[in-house]
Amino acid sequence: MHFALYGRPVGPDAEKRMSLLLSHLVEKKVRLSVFAPLAWSLSASGLRVPSESLFTSAEDLSPDVDIFLSLGGDGTFLSSLRMVGDRGIPVAGINFGRLGFLTSAGSSDAGCGIVDRMIAGDYRVERRSLLEISYGGMPVDFYPYALNEIALQRSEPNMISIEVAIDGMRIPAYWADGLLVATPTGSTAYSLSAGGPVVLPGSSVFIITPIAPHNLNVRPLIVPDTSSLEIVIRSGGDRTLLSVDNRSAVIAGGTAVTVRRAGFGLECVTFGRSGFFDALNEKLLWGEDRRNARWREDGNQEH
Repeated sequence: MHFALYGRPVGPDAEKRMSLLLSHLVEKKVRLSVFAPLAWSLSASGLRVPSESLFTSAEDLSPDVDIFLSLGGDGTFLSSLRMVGDRGIPVAGINFGRLGFLTSAGSSDAGCGIVDRMIAGDYRVERRSLLEISYGGMPVDFYPYALNEIALQRSEPNMISIEVAIDGMRIPAYWADGLLVATPTGSTAYSLSAGGPVVLPGSSVFIITPIAPHNLNVRPLIVPDTSSLEIVIRSGGDRTLLSVDNRSAVIAGGTAVTVRRAGFGLECVTFGRSGFFDALNEKLLWGEDRRNARWREDGNQEH
């Protein structure tokens, strides 16, 4: 089996876990390709990196990689999208960061357990939908795809007016600090903190969520992911901050940004059918309540 290891340069707190993972991969006699900056960082820390090739971009990633291992937190996982692109390589995340909602495993055993399961074929692959943006004047090197969300936000203190058209049909303008469009995967990220709903990853929808709206009767909107959205910032200064996952750019006020579903998805490695709900329970403490703990202990719903 051929794994690609991807991550940011590691700090001293992660070196022990990284050493454990590398030793385990060597023991399992798998083939390894390693992201060059990660390999250089590990070597500088005195760790042996048993790679057969290094890569720095999607262009020089070996074509026969079976699984792309993202080592880090959610930011690292999001950056993996640019590395695998539309090649259909399954991505698995091992959490070396903090929350790690997108990752498949925690860092208690440095991911050795899920490596064994992947080698044994004990995993599933889910396709996650992506967003694609376009606008006039977009830099040619700006990566236009997002796994979580795109957001348009004020860059100055003024509140902004945001016009949205869904398949050409205009809806009332939003007066807010900004607006985001999220995928089901991104429903538990920025959209959730802005008051958006939790959506199951396999749902074929987009979530339109206003950021700090001025009107209390404005609510998030669910639309089919076959929709084409046009978003325009009409007031609030000359510049607007555009965020696409963990990348950003500044665009001129009045620029029309088109958002649609990308023509490809990200293949994500999962384990078991309850993984999404397990993540809600363990990482977002969904439904955490002292009364629930007593109910589980006593088996009595009257407590």
